[in-house]
Parts: sequence; C-alpha cells; structure tokens
Amino acid sequence: MPAAPDIATRKADHLALCAEGDVGFLHKRAGFEAIDLVHDALPELHADELDLSCLWLGHRLRAPIVIAAMTGGTPRAERVNRDLARAAEALGLGFCFGSMRPLLVRGIEAGYSVRDVAPTALLVANIGVVQARETPTAQLRELLDQTGSNALAVHLNPAQEMAQPGGDRDFRGGLDTIRRVVEELGAPVVVKETGAGLSRRVIERLLSVGVGWVDVGGAGGTSWVAVEMHRAEGPQQAAARTFRDWGIPTARCVEAARDLPVEICATGGVATGLDVAKAIALGARCAGLARPLLQAQALGYEHLLGALETLLAELRMAMVLTGCRDLMMLGRTEVSRG
Repeated sequence: MPAAPDIATRKADHLALCAEGDVGFLHKRAGFEAIDLVHDALPELHADELDLSCLWLGHRLRAPIVIAAMTGGTPRAERVNRDLARAAEALGLGFCFGSMRPLLVRGIEAGYSVRDVAPTALLVANIGVVQARETPTAQLRELLDQTGSNALAVHLNPAQEMAQPGGDRDFRGGLDTIRRVVEELGAPVVVKETGAGLSRRVIERLLSVGVGWVDVGGAGGTSWVAVEMHRAEGPQQAAARTFRDWGIPTARCVEAARDLPVEICATGGVATGLDVAKAIALGARCAGLARPLLQAQALGYEHLLGALETLLAELRMAMVLTGCRDLMMLGRTEVSRG
C-alpha cells in the first residue's frame, strides 16, 4: 500500500487534471452520436405526466442520473463532494464517491463525509478490485458505515493502472474477490469500469458470481489512461500515449448487454439529457456522468445545479418527442443509426 502522502498527492493530481487538463479520448466517441431516437410527431401526452423515476441499487431515484465517481482523499475533494452530494439530494439523483482507497490509509478522510448534506440520497462507496482483494469484507462494510453509503462499487481499471506510475500490476483473483464481496457484504454491489468499458463476455463472467448491477464505464468521456499519461515519464508515458484511445464505446457496451439479466448504468461520454435518453433506449437503467459536473462545480454550486437541471430538461424533451411517458416506454422506443 502506498504511503499516505503519495495517495493524497495522486488524488490531487487526478482532480486537477480532470477539471482542467487535456484528458479526453482523441478520436473515439461514446457512440451516442451515431444513434437517433425516432421522432414522434403525435405524442399524445402532457409533459407534466412524465415519470422519470427509476430503481437503481435498490434505491428509488427521481430521475435516472447518477453523479459518477470522481474524487476523494484530498482537501479539495471536501467541497467538491459535498456540493455534488447536496445537488444529488436536491434533485433525487444518485452519487458515487471516488475511490475510497485513501480511507484504508490512516489519516486520509477528506471528501468522504457528505451524509449531513444528503440525508436521503443514494450514496455509493467505491473501491478498486485489487484493494478489495486485499481487504477483509468486514473492513469493506466499515467503509459503507463510515460514509453512510447504501451500496459498494467495485471498480475495474487495468488500463489506468498499467499507465499509472506506481500503479497495480497484479490483477489475479479479481472474479473470486467479487464473488466473495457479493456473497458477504450484505449490501448491493455494482461492478464498474472507469473508461475502457465492460464487454458482454466480462458481464457474463460477473453474472456467474452473482453480480446484479454493472456500470459499463465505456470509452468516450474521460480517458484515465490520458490522465496518467500526463503524470508518467519515459517509456511508460509513451505506452500510455499509444493506449489513450483504448476501450469499448459506451453505447456499444450497453447495447451488447441489453438482453442479459443485469441492470446497467451507462457512464462514459454522457454529456446531455439526450445522451441519457439514448442510453436508456439502448438498454440502460440509468446513466452517469462525472467530468462535466466537476467542471460546473468549479464555477459554483448554482452552476452545478443548473447543469443538472439542464440535463433533466433535455431528458424530458427527449421523452415527449419520442412519445414516452416513462422510462419503461423509453427503453422500448425505436432507435435508428445515422
């Protein structure tokens, strides 16, 4: 386990790069731009009738949007996460913490205390599969209790780790670790990627050990390989540059798994409420986004709230223009490919 100052410095670097750096995919997109929802010129509904609510991780959300994992473990994360969680509470959305690896190191707790500003919101704890492998289930349960989280995300990020200076290199035992956590934790467990996507084959393997929720975390938004590329040097930086666009586009991940018995959150390159609508039409239960909200929060809480309210307005408009009264109808609506 790296020393506490090393983790805190890395988390501060990540936050600064995600907020202000050149960390997008160069050529690869999330895939939503190639999907069109078919226009219904005769929708036969009133906009006030729309039901945007959905069930995710056993929690009822007022809209199918999760503020996705970004940060923790550094002083700046305190204000960021409290603003994000407060906005989730105000609008009835979900909120996922950044990696809680720093909480496993004595003395690093910044950014993980938000329950006082989000008393009823869905909060999701977050730990890497390699750290989960080395951590007893009882200690993982303590992370949920300490942060007031309702569920645990176990994240998979081998591409980021291979690009990261000092990153993990031993990825053995991941599936057995997930099996153990699902069986023993006593709370919902979602398995997520962080920008390279979950293939159908990987989701089928996760299903075999009892996973019921996945966040595909596809390519098209923030490239965590690009984030680490800016922190690396020499051959490792060159390798990261080669793999900057590595991953499966988000839309492709969702569509490939839509007939599997698993609930899907689509993150990775989701930028608008129309993207959220497209993700649901392709088979997702909800969608998540991170970097656009981090950038909005940097301008102030009101900007963050405004960005989320714009997403909701766009989603409502998409539902009216496809004649969909609720998300179940949206999940069955017709799509075309440009």
